[in-house]
Formats: sequence, structure tokens, C-alpha cells
Amino acid sequence: MNRADGFFKSVESVMDGLLAQKYIVDRRIATTVFLAGNLEKPLLIEGPAGVGKTGLAGAMAAARQTELIRLQCYPGLDECKTIYEWNYQKQLLHIQMQGSECDVYSQDFLLERPLLKAFRATRPVVLLVDEIDKSEEELESFLLEALSEFQVSIPELGLIRAMHKPYVVITSNSTRELGDALKRRCLYLYLTYPDAAREETILDLKVPGLPHHLAGQITAFVQRLRKMKLKKSPSITETIDWARTLLLLGRDSLDEQMVRHTLNVLLKYEEDIEQSDRQAGSLLSSVTDSGSAAGGTYLSGHDKQPKPGGISAAENAAPNNAGRINSAGGAPGTTAQGKGGPGQAYDDPVAARFDF
Repeated sequence: MNRADGFFKSVESVMDGLLAQKYIVDRRIATTVFLAGNLEKPLLIEGPAGVGKTGLAGAMAAARQTELIRLQCYPGLDECKTIYEWNYQKQLLHIQMQGSECDVYSQDFLLERPLLKAFRATRPVVLLVDEIDKSEEELESFLLEALSEFQVSIPELGLIRAMHKPYVVITSNSTRELGDALKRRCLYLYLTYPDAAREETILDLKVPGLPHHLAGQITAFVQRLRKMKLKKSPSITETIDWARTLLLLGRDSLDEQMVRHTLNVLLKYEEDIEQSDRQAGSLLSSVTDSGSAAGGTYLSGHDKQPKPGGISAAENAAPNNAGRINSAGGAPGTTAQGKGGPGQAYDDPVAARFDF
């Protein structure tokens, strides 16, 4: 059994497959993905923007070595645009050449849109219905029906059934309440921002050359920002961008002037920037000089001594060297184990996104 065929074999194989794509999950999240695949139920993921919902779908597709087909929802999207459109230019040209009696409503003139493309794929794909909360409730009802029966109807061609059932991932930023009917038919997963230890590990992996001391200060500062009443809290992607900015500017530690000059990398609303600028001094006062926002990272099992640093990119970047993340010795966290032995442990039940 190859890696793609064995992805849903067990919870551990799901963890291994996602780890090979640099997407680290704990056992709770891996169990939900495992169940969604084996029960053939859509996976509904809710949470703030920028916590890795879309990244999880991409990691699943890459781990299964299959295509990711994305249906991006937006206000005004109707059901026809999710299934198909006719190639009007080609139809018109054909009529001009063959006459008005020719058939221009055949497969030759059909433009597949995400839903139909996923249903007609020659192998199971991952179908991502992204930001469904941006669409109207009517589209939600249509998708509910289509993804329950895995079939759609095209008036000119009739009923089209899926050749292979896709693995469906639905994401929502919780800007509106989704219908109970949709939630009943899905397995539910909520993702939020990572804790300080995990976010520091993300910086270690995603920003080569970033001093560990600075990574700890950045993480501590961002964690404090997220506790403020902001219009939009910094996402993981914006934390990485800020770390790269400070590295590019040659900084090895935070200072108040530099924070004020670069807040626009972290925050995207003027009122948030002004509020944070006024409190920059007090926010920085909580950032210690210890070099780590979380006081080190931890091993699971019987060894509870802090281990500085995070998972090394050399240990976990290559799929062939990826180890397993699991719970050891009844510990509340999960441990990433690379080729060099035990590595990073995580005590929170939140997925960290490593591919943005």
C-alpha cells in the first residue's frame, strides 16, 4: 500500500501524512480527519481567518497525492456557477460554421466548474468549499443536497453522478451561522490561533536565520496583541511576515521605535494600528529577555524538562524523514518525532499551519 492509499488507514497514518507536508496536528484533529475520510462525511472547519483551515485541505490533498479542487464562495455565487457554464463563444462560432440546426449543448461545449470537475474526476480528489459563510443560504442548501447524493443535474445533459466520491472540506470564518442541516451532515472541527510555544516553533521553521531570542519576543508580542479588542487580530501568516520584516531590517531584538514603524505588517486596520501604537510601550514591557515566549518547549511522556527551540527543518522538512506525532505516556500534548529522536511537544489541541 503506497502512502496515498494508506493515508486514511489509521489516525497515526493521517498524522504522518500531514507531517510530511509540514502541517502539524494533534491527535484530536487527526482523529477527526481520519473519521471524515472513512465515514465519507464532509469535514466542516470553523475558526478565525488565518489559522490554517484552507491549509489543512491542501495538506490532505498533497498527502494523498491527489488534486485539490477549490470552490471559493462569495456573495452572489449561484448554484450554476458551481457546476458548469456553456462556452458561448465556441457555441456561436460553431453555429456560424455549421448552421443553426447543429447541437451546441453537448460535452464539447461544456465548461466544468469546481463541483462538476470534482464529480467527474477519474480518482478521488479533495473538494474544498472555502468560506461558505460568505455565500447565501440558498447556495448552502444546494450544496447540502449535492454533497449528500454526490450528483447534480444539468438540464441539457441530465443527471451526472460522481465517478468517485470526493473528500469534502468546508471552511467557514463564522461571519454568519450555518444551517443546522449542514452541520448535522458534517464532522465538525474548530481551529483557533496557536499557543505561544507552537507559534514560536512555526517561526523557527518558516523563517530561516531568525534568532531564537527574537522569535520568542515576536511570539510574546503577538500573543498580547491577540488579547486586545482589535478589529482583526494578527494571523499566523502576518506573524511570519513580521518576523521576516525584522530579519530583513537587521534586528535581533524588539524595540519600541521599530515596533511602531512596522505595526502595519501585523495589523491591517488603521484603528487597530493607532490603538496598538498608543500601547506599544506597555505591550513591550511584558516581553522578557529570556529569548522564548513560552519558556521553552516540552517533551511528552515522563520527561518534562524544557527543551529550547522547536522542531528543526532538517528533521521534519523531508517527507521520507518525517516521523510520527502522537500522545505518549498519557501526556496531554502531542510529540513530533523526527529522524533524530523525540522533538517538539504541543500541549494545546490546535493545529499549526506550516504551509500558507
